[in-house]
Amino acid sequence: MKNYELMVIFTPVLSDDEFKAAQKKYADLVVENGGEIINSNPWGLKSLAYPIAKKTTGLYWVMEYTAPSSFNEKLKIQLLRDESQMRHMYTALDKYAVEYNAKKKSGGRFTNEKTEA
Repeated sequence: MKNYELMVIFTPVLSDDEFKAAQKKYADLVVENGGEIINSNPWGLKSLAYPIAKKTTGLYWVMEYTAPSSFNEKLKIQLLRDESQMRHMYTALDKYAVEYNAKKKSGGRFTNEKTEA
């Protein structure tokens, strides 16, 4: 099981309930395929860097999860079939990224080990 982070930009015309249902759909997909949700963070409506399909805003959602590496192909197919999402990206996290995310969630301080000497 590897650690991954998924970011999805949904179309801004989704209602609040539709946005939550879309998040639940992908979180359930991870759990059904033997994965585990570590963190789910809906960012909400944000401006896009460039227009996508004539839209200048999008509903952002970030999810950190663990899953078998074979699962990502299933996830990709489901994301491409979904018309409510405009863009998506999943990234494999190394041990430093996992540690950073854990510290960020707990509110811990980040120190530079070189300057502490």
